Amino acid sequence: MRWARYFNTPAKPLGKDGRKISGCVEHIELSKNTAAEGIVLLKNENNLLPLKSKKIVLLGKASEEYVKGGGGSGDVYCKYCTSLYDAFKAEGGVEIYEGLHVFYQENLKDQRKKHRDPGMTVEPELSDAQLKAASEFSDTAILSINRYSGEGWDRACNIPGKELHMENIEVDVWGGEDGFRAISKEVFPKGDFYLTAQEEALVAAAEKNFKNVIVLLNVGGIVDTSWFAENKNISSVLFLGQGGMEGAVAAVEILLGKKNPSGKLTDTFARRLEDYPSTDTFHDFAGGVEYQDDIFVGYRYFETIPGKKDCVVYPFGYGLSYTDFDISLAGQNDGGDKIAFTVKVTNTGKVAGKEVVQLYYSAPDGKLTKPNMILGGFRKTPELKPGESCFVVVDIVKNEMASYDDEGAVKKSAWVLEKGDYKFFYGNSVRNVKETGTPFSVPETKVVLQLTEQLKPRKLTKRLLADGTYKTLETSEYEKIERPEIFKKAEVLEGVIPSVRGLPHKSMVQRLHNPTKHLEDVYDGKVTLDEFMAQLSTEDMVWLLGGQPNTGTANTFGIGNNFDYDIPNIMTADGPAGIRIMPWFEQYTTAWPCATTLACTWNEEVVEKIGQAVAKEVKENNCGIYLAPGMNIHRSPLCGRNFEYYSEDPLIAGHMASAAVKGIQSQGIAATPKHFAFNNKETNRKQSDSIVSERAAREIYLKSFEYMVKNSEPWAIMSSYNIVNGQHTSECKDLLTNILRGEWGYKGIVMTDWWTRAEQWREVKAGNDVKMACGYPEQLLEALNDGRLSIDEVKTSVRRVLEMILKIE
Repeated sequence: MRWARYFNTPAKPLGKDGRKISGCVEHIELSKNTAAEGIVLLKNENNLLPLKSKKIVLLGKASEEYVKGGGGSGDVYCKYCTSLYDAFKAEGGVEIYEGLHVFYQENLKDQRKKHRDPGMTVEPELSDAQLKAASEFSDTAILSINRYSGEGWDRACNIPGKELHMENIEVDVWGGEDGFRAISKEVFPKGDFYLTAQEEALVAAAEKNFKNVIVLLNVGGIVDTSWFAENKNISSVLFLGQGGMEGAVAAVEILLGKKNPSGKLTDTFARRLEDYPSTDTFHDFAGGVEYQDDIFVGYRYFETIPGKKDCVVYPFGYGLSYTDFDISLAGQNDGGDKIAFTVKVTNTGKVAGKEVVQLYYSAPDGKLTKPNMILGGFRKTPELKPGESCFVVVDIVKNEMASYDDEGAVKKSAWVLEKGDYKFFYGNSVRNVKETGTPFSVPETKVVLQLTEQLKPRKLTKRLLADGTYKTLETSEYEKIERPEIFKKAEVLEGVIPSVRGLPHKSMVQRLHNPTKHLEDVYDGKVTLDEFMAQLSTEDMVWLLGGQPNTGTANTFGIGNNFDYDIPNIMTADGPAGIRIMPWFEQYTTAWPCATTLACTWNEEVVEKIGQAVAKEVKENNCGIYLAPGMNIHRSPLCGRNFEYYSEDPLIAGHMASAAVKGIQSQGIAATPKHFAFNNKETNRKQSDSIVSERAAREIYLKSFEYMVKNSEPWAIMSSYNIVNGQHTSECKDLLTNILRGEWGYKGIVMTDWWTRAEQWREVKAGNDVKMACGYPEQLLEALNDGRLSIDEVKTSVRRVLEMILKIE
């Protein structure tokens, strides 16, 4: 039978010679190599790296506790996670000062008794005697800093008046989020964007006692970099990200020069937390969070708004190498609907390496305010030997440079190319670029695509303009929705396990000789899907629109599950950094680099390979729906879940997500891009209203999803917890039906995130097919009986669910 493994049969190893593929050597090697490719060299004064010294001192408790990724559903239970110390010892060739190793080990052992996760521990103080002994051993110190964040809680803000206040805020019933917030407040009283007092003391001690200081940032998001950027006492800095179970091994290979760093930042690193425009209202809750920065997110803000360039320490796209590259324009060809740029890249240095060609464009001033620079395309080179050259081609579709007019300055609800010259810039960061010299000229403003108004922002009071001023907007009231009394009781709605549908007594003879058409008959072409669905009762159908009980090693529940018609119960599996099997099953899987680190590779091919590999592990564990990739925009450094997402830029997020989806689905596993959409914070995530203009929605927060949907055709998408402009996303017809399906042509299913605060009948009516982790069939039946929901709307969702199951292998 096609779906035999989904009927709770034992999992079978899929590797060669009967070996398990989950957590196999080949996958761990791919994870390590990808982590290395995502490491960004931020600073390398006097070419201190790769290491010349044969003796080193490892400073900081982070050298003993590598943070592989973030927490919550994005965590992965793997067999081990290598520390930096262990990675150096295994590699050999460098002698490590052992005097601090035992000290850090014992200190961390004590801290873990307080249930402190790696990255949430206090930096212990070193004595003068310890520092003296260490400096006598070597003049070279590697100082490691780490951070940890996770689902359900955000990073703290230390700015007076902008701190996190939890009064009248719904907290998930799991309770763990409160614990993390309390620990974070204790360990990072200034907020974890900045160094703690203990870390500042360690840095000062390193500067005083060692001639050569190398800093490693084992962090999943943006942190303060101003303390080392212009500090002559700190020679070299590597942004490691969070590289999975062997991210520390990857770091050691980079430090020793076995690999050449080729990662580039996919976020802008500013001097202060308050330099980011999103910080001001991030922790506002009473009326929702206004996206007043509008389309000016990340580098679009810093490269456009007057006076903000000086706030940047490391710009978007930035990253050094151990070698040098010459980047020159070899050709620019206008091919009708797109322009192709051929760029020659030559390795002019002394070691092999890879470079990333980045293409930006600047739209002409017009009636619509615009950023000065927008990423239009990119391409990573293969590894080039010294003296070797290659040519890469970067395309940009002309119509993709259009701006969305949501106010009618040119043509309301339309994508428009305003007249003037669209200039192009190529290079290896948003700051290190050359103009091509040949612009794309639009003689007259033209409408590229006429749409209709969606997602009207009734509560947005103002929006940022390119000159740094704000335009005041008119506001109005939301439509009032009366919710059932149960929606006031979070504890009743949260963490509900799916009920099991009872089956009537039936003899084996009835079962074996029943003329019922089975779903596999549809796959085999014996009956049509219409003929199969005609057998289903209304009750059969509404049960298909909710999550189903776990089987096997699954812990995030299933979709399908009707024994009479042999509809399998397809298990879902958490992601995106690997399949998450609970530890008591003792089935360890590969912990891959977090999404931000993957994006820093700027390498779609390797992301697709990881998609293929993790899908095999999903399949081996009898799951068929992988809840990944995460692809929300890094609007603010404070979002606790940024490690699960790619970038502040929608183009690179869309490309990376598209590659991941293609890789996952090539193995017959459904990818589930998430969280659709505007899920840019975690605190109060199920009640937080993302108040955003339609233009910002389309150009920033939906653009990555649009690219991914059109280029990789995912079989499933997960709607987000949050509200957008007064409507839960899972109840928002504008978002799920009009935009996603109507404008983009999406054909797959939409499932909710787990245990939303929305009503299932409203969700189905809006175009959200499945409620997870459990549905409420009795509520759907009631809505059908009183006319709030039609049987055709139910059938439409059921059809999509069955079409998805038919694709899964």
